[in-house]
Amino acid sequence: MIGASFGLALRKAGFDGEILGVSSARAVDSAIDAGAIDRPAPLADALAEADLVFLSSTIGRILDTVRHIDPLVRPDALVTDAGSTKCDIVDLARQQIRRCQFLGGHPMAGKETRGAAAADAGLFQGRTWVLTPDEPAELETDAARAFRGWLERIGARVVVLDADEHDRVVSLTSHLPQLASTALAAVVGDVQKLEVSGSGLVDMTRLAASSYDLWRDILATNSGHIERALAEYIQKLEHMRENLRTRQLQQEFERGAALAGRLRRAV
Repeated sequence: MIGASFGLALRKAGFDGEILGVSSARAVDSAIDAGAIDRPAPLADALAEADLVFLSSTIGRILDTVRHIDPLVRPDALVTDAGSTKCDIVDLARQQIRRCQFLGGHPMAGKETRGAAAADAGLFQGRTWVLTPDEPAELETDAARAFRGWLERIGARVVVLDADEHDRVVSLTSHLPQLASTALAAVVGDVQKLEVSGSGLVDMTRLAASSYDLWRDILATNSGHIERALAEYIQKLEHMRENLRTRQLQQEFERGAALAGRLRRAV
């Protein structure tokens, strides 16, 4: 879905070059039907032609691809990715990709649904796209400048972070919300009268529809930061449980409302 959305966004922004898709036959057929790619290609053939290589599969597959592509890429190419965690990918790329430049990335946009059929040309409009260079100079190469130019054209807001800082932040802003939503849905799952609920339950369990196959690698490659985020969340829940009959929760409601307002103004 992310890869196909990127293809559609490039087209909408005026890119008139060829876009190749490397995936299963079913996936590339779906991407062609969506208008996101021009044709499928084996990995080696696509890498031999590509100015930009965008790795948008699961983290495990991104890591596996990074291990094998160095002999196949063009020296002037840029390899980037859409992985939701960065340290493992960036560290491996630093070791394995020597022939061309690698620049870690994470578009902070998505849906609960997967596949090219769910792709959206406007998915990245107004959304943050994190880049994680090892050194600031990596953003000033010709290939990186060209890539950042296309990110601006598709409406993304580029934010530059260190890979570890990225992983710490998203453990709180992305991974914790997913686990909280999943846990809430699991707790409420045995309720028989779900019609006795409001829109709040629908809103709070939206992320619970996400696939474990996608999240398995995210949780495994950011476990340290996620464990600390969960510990903070559990501590906060314990504090709320202990103060259900006191005015201590007023401050928590006020802090929560302030954050909700900030998020809605930002988005």
